[in-house]
Parts: sequence; C-alpha cells; structure tokens
Amino acid sequence: MSSSRQSPNILMIVADDHRHDCLHGDRLNGPATPVLDQLAAQGTTFTGARIMGGDTQAVCVPSRAALHTGCGSRRALAMPYSDDFHERQCIATDRVLLGEVLGNAGYRTHAVGKWHNDPASLNRSFASGDALLLGGMSEHETPPLHAYDLACRYVAEDARPANGFSTEVFADAAINFVEKTKPDDAPFFLYCAFTSPHDPRTPPVEYRQHYDDEKLALPANFLARHPFDNGELNVRDELLETTPRDPNAVRRHRGDYYGMIEHHDHHIGRMIDALERTGQRENTIIVYVSDHGLALGSHGLMGKQNLYEHSVRVPLILSGPSIPIGKVVDRDVYSHRLMATLSDLTSTTPPTSSEETSLVPLWSAPKHRCEIPLRPLLRYATDGERCALETDPLHRRRLD
Repeated sequence: MSSSRQSPNILMIVADDHRHDCLHGDRLNGPATPVLDQLAAQGTTFTGARIMGGDTQAVCVPSRAALHTGCGSRRALAMPYSDDFHERQCIATDRVLLGEVLGNAGYRTHAVGKWHNDPASLNRSFASGDALLLGGMSEHETPPLHAYDLACRYVAEDARPANGFSTEVFADAAINFVEKTKPDDAPFFLYCAFTSPHDPRTPPVEYRQHYDDEKLALPANFLARHPFDNGELNVRDELLETTPRDPNAVRRHRGDYYGMIEHHDHHIGRMIDALERTGQRENTIIVYVSDHGLALGSHGLMGKQNLYEHSVRVPLILSGPSIPIGKVVDRDVYSHRLMATLSDLTSTTPPTSSEETSLVPLWSAPKHRCEIPLRPLLRYATDGERCALETDPLHRRRLD
C-alpha cells in the first residue's frame, strides 16, 4: 500500500468492561449512548461479536492480545499459563501486531490510554503515544500516566497523575493528535483505549444523576447467587458486592456503570467532532469494540470470569469509507477478526501469524446463523458444561 493520504485513517476505540447489551438505552434498561447509536446508524454493527475468554482473572489481557494479533487468546500470548502474572501479560514475540502491519505500510501509529500487555509490545505496535496507562485499572480521577518512551523504559515510579478524569484525559490526548495532523501527512492509526466503564465506577455527577437507582430495571436473568461453584466465585470482581446479591445494591452498581458509559459516549462524540472539524471524518474508519463484557447481577455474578453471554459478547461497530451504512450482521464472530478486517480495508497484507479472516465478506453475504464454529476457552465452565461445550457442534451454547 502507498502511504498516500488517500488511504483511510483508522481510529480504534476500545472500552473496558462494556457488555454487548448496554447500547441504545433509555436510562431505565440501559445507558443512553447517542453517539455510539449514531455511529452504528452510519456504519455496520456485528451483534454476534464475542471474545474467547481467558486463563487469567484479568480477561482483558488475553482479549486485547487477541485484538492486536488476530490470534486466539492463548496463542496470542507468550506464556498464558505462567504463574507470574507479568509473564502472562506478554504478547508472543513471533506474533506480528496490527500496529506493526500498518506502520510497515506507511501509517503513523499512535497509542492513547490503557495498555494491559507488556511494554515491549506497546512499542512494537506504535511509533508514538500519549497519556499511557500501563496496567489493568486505577482511580479514574487521577490515573497514573506515562509518556511514550522510545527506549521502552516504563518505570512505575515515573508515572504522573493525570489532571482530570481518565476518559476526558484520553479523549483530549486523542483529539490533540487529530488536530496536529496536516493534510499532506501519512494516514494514521490512532488507538484509544478507555478504562471506562471498569471499576471503580465513579462517573461524574452530571452523568450519574441521569440514573435513578430505584427505577432501574434488573436484568431478566438476575439471581441472588450463582446456582453452582464455577471456580471463580471468590475473584476480585465477585467480591465487589456481598452474596446473596441485594437487588438495590445491583441497581446502584448498574447506575454507576450506565453513567460511566454515557460519559465516555459523550467524549467519543468529541473525538468524532475533531475528525469532522479537521476535515478527516470522511476518510477515517472508526472502530468501537470492548475487551469483554460484565455480569453486574446477571446469574448472580458481578464479573467477567465466566462464559455467559453478558461476559463474552461485546459491542462491535465499524463506520467509515467502504463500510455499509445502517448494516447489522448477526453472525457469531470473534472480535479479533479485526486484524484481518482492517488489513482488508486498508489494502495491507495481514501477517501469516494471524489466524482469522476478514469480516468484510459478511457485509454482503446472505444471512446465516453461524459462519464458523466458535471455540471458547473452557477454564470457566463446570465439568457438566465443559462436556456440553465440547460435544456441541458449534463448540458452544448460549447460556442466557
């Protein structure tokens, strides 16, 4: 591919913990997301997008590694079974990363926000960056951020607390990059990873007040406790609320969660406005995806360490040049097919280390429930469910 400015820019936005059914809400059954709703109306939505799960309580680690490599969650990581958590975060060095593919094709690659894999893979992927959070989570009000370091010397003690709420800080950094783009610059790959709506869920008051806890609907599959021990009932996420689950407490958690999502929806709007203001919207592919979902009371669970739909199914929206408008694809697909998809849309060649195919052909394909078998990791299944998953012809079953 030529580095001509006619090649499309890419803005890839990754949310943290955004479950698939928390879009298009009415503030009673879900969060208001007017910006993402409009993005979906202007592009294509994959309603059957899912992740594979993982072998660590921090499911975002394997999920993000898969997104960047186009590989299954285990094969994307160098040491997925290590007892050392830091080793389990490392992306395999023989996997070519999305940022590398685009960078080698002439793209300016720039990262903003959360990076929950190893710093070496960050620098392999991106030539520059700003407001980088290296790790899984932090307080949203003063997240400890790093500047991009060409020498890859990211020392925790060198991080500086941000002056502002994480979502706004990350959006500001992304907007700053967009506004500095000149008409004759090479196309960019701008990666912006929010820490929202991950806990601690502390949305700004003006967004939290949109949600009246007493009026919020509980999920249809709400339970006071999970009916069996899935092996992950004592992980950190599940201990964020007492068991049996109190309906009022779950409503409060959901109000906080919805406020976080509506707040980051607003700041995505600011980022899109910056593209329009600088005349770059028409030539920019925008991708919105989450690293996984979250239970928040469904099936008596609070976290994402399970294989229920609320945890493995994620929002996936693409909008921009060559992408159909107002299209909904309901096939079951893995979100890490984005590697091949973006290669397809930018006329670059995906690496041989990538394992998945492009989603582009599905935009015009006839409807079919499932194109390929989905094979989720089975760490979080019970023995009985494990048997069902392994013998089911699709290698999975819906658990909602």
